[in-house]
Amino acid sequence: MINKFCKVPLWECNDRLVRVAQGEEPADTVIRHARLVSVTTHEILEDADIAIASGRVAYLGLEGHTAEHCIGEATTVIDAHGLYAAPGLIDTHMHIESSMVGPSEFARGVVPHGTVGVYADPHEVANVRGLAGVRAMWDDAGRTPLKTMLTTPSCVPATRGVEDTGSSIDAAQVAETMMWDETVGLGEMMNFPGILGCDKNTMDEVRETLKADRPVTGHYVAPDMDRGLCAYVAAGVTSCHESGTFDEVLAKLRMGMYVQLRQGSAWLNLPGYLPQLVASGVDTSRCLLCTDDSHPHTIVSDGHMDRVLRECVRLGLDPVTALQMCTINAATYLGLGLDMGSVTPGKCADIVLFGDLGAFDARMVFIDGDLVAQDGEALFEVEPYQWPRFMTNTMNLGMRVTPETFRIPVDKPDGKCKVRAISVISGDTLTHEAAVEVPVVDGALCADGERDILKACVFDRHHGAAGTHAFGFVTGFGIHGALAQTVSHDAHNLLVMGDNDEDMALAAQTLAECGGGEVAVMDGQVLALVELPVCGLMSDGRIEEVAAQVGRAEEAWKTMGCDLPSPFMTMGVMSLAVVPNLRLTNRGYVNAVTFEQEPLLLE
Repeated sequence: MINKFCKVPLWECNDRLVRVAQGEEPADTVIRHARLVSVTTHEILEDADIAIASGRVAYLGLEGHTAEHCIGEATTVIDAHGLYAAPGLIDTHMHIESSMVGPSEFARGVVPHGTVGVYADPHEVANVRGLAGVRAMWDDAGRTPLKTMLTTPSCVPATRGVEDTGSSIDAAQVAETMMWDETVGLGEMMNFPGILGCDKNTMDEVRETLKADRPVTGHYVAPDMDRGLCAYVAAGVTSCHESGTFDEVLAKLRMGMYVQLRQGSAWLNLPGYLPQLVASGVDTSRCLLCTDDSHPHTIVSDGHMDRVLRECVRLGLDPVTALQMCTINAATYLGLGLDMGSVTPGKCADIVLFGDLGAFDARMVFIDGDLVAQDGEALFEVEPYQWPRFMTNTMNLGMRVTPETFRIPVDKPDGKCKVRAISVISGDTLTHEAAVEVPVVDGALCADGERDILKACVFDRHHGAAGTHAFGFVTGFGIHGALAQTVSHDAHNLLVMGDNDEDMALAAQTLAECGGGEVAVMDGQVLALVELPVCGLMSDGRIEEVAAQVGRAEEAWKTMGCDLPSPFMTMGVMSLAVVPNLRLTNRGYVNAVTFEQEPLLLE
């Protein structure tokens, strides 16, 4: 695959690299006396020199050889004595929208942490505004040095017939995107039932990707590690980030998949399988690292891929192997290994200088040979992006939400009624179905806050008066008050939950009026609000400002009684109808194993 993410293609500068390597022409930059992390041989090479020309590595001085012959009058020389030179870090599966800022602000947040490239699946924006929304995002992304590589959304909607989204993408549109310079593969194929059932459009999306010689990334959460997994892989899906146990990781590796080991803001999967993976001695060349979803306050306070690396080391993985998983393994998987993933001659000079190989503290970050960040600060600046109007006018409820809107009438006498409820799991995307009894008062089902049973409602926010809304119950959050958000994967409809109708109405109407986002309400007061006017998913502000807002929202959650990590993210997947077991969409409950609608009442 021809790589469009380098400053200069290799075929345009290879003659210059030859001359620089032999001392016939000076390099642009020379990094001297670094401790080179060789991800190709799993070594740390002492006192290495790196000569850079035309954005690529021209010469490596190893074992006593130096790059002095590459230095001219105009060459920038950097003394890296005591620092580790490693390839730039690559996130192999993520959604920029989860950072709640646009791509350029996301880049300003993560590049100082050593991230030089991301394989981004924008299916959040695509579910709201389709491919036009994706193009708007990449117009913004193109203003920064971060290599923002597109994996075309494959599941818009995530699965068909159970929810209403703002847009859709079919196989013909997938084929169109495979011709875009930004595209490196197909985004996570969440619709594994469509694959197993040989649904025509689903299979055609895979076929169009394979015809373009690009990989199909996966999302397989079914318990069947036998026929189901075999069939999924046989269809052409080659990776998966949805593994919860070591047995799942091992099963997928044995099937030849690349396994993306995940550590995001809420999905803290590494502790569940990495120690066993290390102890097993299994070859890790097909293991990758990813964040999937990182909130802005996580990025600002803890970092990005450097944070994932630190957790890998804490759990017993050696630092060089951890680096391989987000450098050379990552580049190889997406077909970019000829240009990225290692600090070797001919490769793009995407280099991070770390002070410590356990702390992964990025001192200097180079992308295509340019110094783009130093000591935790981005050295590039971007003006605020002027989003097109169609990206900032996406709240279309077609109604004013009042407390009466949340009345759930039931043909039952006052007392108790047994209903289905979604039971959330801390730090995981999975949910369970629970049978709970809720009060019936004046012929309507009510929440029971004292027993941690909240009322929930999902409103179609895309189709105005023609839209629908549906009710359910949820347990596991432990809050008093109400919460609402338009970050509700993957249709991103308006999701509201709470223990009283008045607070729920205030929460819903607050977001309807500000263009979307996240809000916490208690006893008639708005405790915290994160305004996300871009598709109801992203702010047009700075990442530090949004991080502070999210921090205040999490404090509000605690005030309301919740102690889950990144609770807004846990709440946000309650509508994700392709992850087991029970979900709530604007059409009602969905069994995410059988993909059938389920009734609210159990009696």
